[in-house]
Amino acid sequence: MHYTTAPTQSFRFQYIDGVESLEDYRPGGYHPVQIDKRLHQRYRVVHKLGHGTFSTAWLALDEWTSKYVVVKVGTADANTREANILSELAAGIPPVAPGSEGENVVEKAPLLPLPLDRFYIKGPNGTHPCFVTAPARCSAMDAKEASGPRLFQLDVARATAAQLTMAVSYVHSKGYVHGDLHLGNVLLELPSSLNNLSIEQLYAKFGAPEKEPVVRLKDQSPLGPGVPPYVVPPLWLGIASDKITVDEAKILLGDFGVAFRPSEEPRFQSQAPLVIRPPEAFFEPTVSLSFGSDIWSLGCTLFELLAHRSLIDGILAPQDEITAQQVHLQGRLPPEWWEKWEERPKWFDEQGNALSNPRDVWSWDRRFDQWIQEPRQSIGMEKIGDEERLALLQMLRWRLSWRPRERPSVDQVLGTAWMTRWALPAYDRSRKGWARGA
Repeated sequence: MHYTTAPTQSFRFQYIDGVESLEDYRPGGYHPVQIDKRLHQRYRVVHKLGHGTFSTAWLALDEWTSKYVVVKVGTADANTREANILSELAAGIPPVAPGSEGENVVEKAPLLPLPLDRFYIKGPNGTHPCFVTAPARCSAMDAKEASGPRLFQLDVARATAAQLTMAVSYVHSKGYVHGDLHLGNVLLELPSSLNNLSIEQLYAKFGAPEKEPVVRLKDQSPLGPGVPPYVVPPLWLGIASDKITVDEAKILLGDFGVAFRPSEEPRFQSQAPLVIRPPEAFFEPTVSLSFGSDIWSLGCTLFELLAHRSLIDGILAPQDEITAQQVHLQGRLPPEWWEKWEERPKWFDEQGNALSNPRDVWSWDRRFDQWIQEPRQSIGMEKIGDEERLALLQMLRWRLSWRPRERPSVDQVLGTAWMTRWALPAYDRSRKGWARGA
């Protein structure tokens, strides 16, 4: 059964901060999930983990395995694209139980939130696609925002960078471009010790669900079966980035909602945040994005793992200002892009010299020193040595080559000096920590 996205009736509910839009509990919208109910006669809902435009996510106890899982309940008008892609990426991989640890598991799981189960729920608002994965602690972005210095310990950043690159390598090997690589989609895994907690112990440690009553503003008529009697603010299972140890540096690459296969479907519009969006999305809007567009975003994301801020400054900056910062880093654009860039005379002369005050020009070295080294030194964190710095900047410059075809493949990235001498060894140290925790 399929419903239109247009609501048949418009209601106004009392606003509740931090939860999904109450107006989207309607035909075609969210399913009214409630705490302690069972989904698919198996998953006992324990707490709310979050929501998006097309789904709500719930922490549940799998009563068949006695493990905690995440059940993502889609809106009735949601497509199953992400679950389909993850299922395809999981094809041929032996199933891994949630909470499993050890080096043998590392070899099996490609650092993705693989579906453990898929099913549908029929409810008052329609039929809702659901899929089940292992729970995550929080995103890497959430961890940074929970931290005063907004930094990861150096070995944690290295190990995370290696894992993220390995995850992208696996995705590319299956013919897919992820299309939305940023720290908000890098998920930190929960330690397996969560499964040792009863529901009561989980509530004692992290807090019980706070049931906020749903109240209609205009009248007192019944809410109807499609609207829940209460909603629940999400549970915080996260940790501040500077508190994570290398033994806990275990990630999953999430959100495949915009992933695509260039060989099967061209994609002309990038969904990555503007500050890490590849320049070809702006200068070549009629040319399909490719694996190289992931490499650009991945390079920006890797810098942000090491720094206390993003490589390109200004979350709300306009496209032309972002392009100017990119030119400060990588030099003059390719000739056809340089001529096409209408706002270029505001920033540069014909030869590519910056017209702004030199103090406003942020080179690689300046960003490295002031956004990586100095913040680390100010709080007593380990800094990056000169030899590693040279290898890191060499790799990043290559990954941010202007033309997609001039960027390395993800496997070439894994073979760079910085990866082989610093990131991958840190990943090996973190794996030993996972094995000790098995």
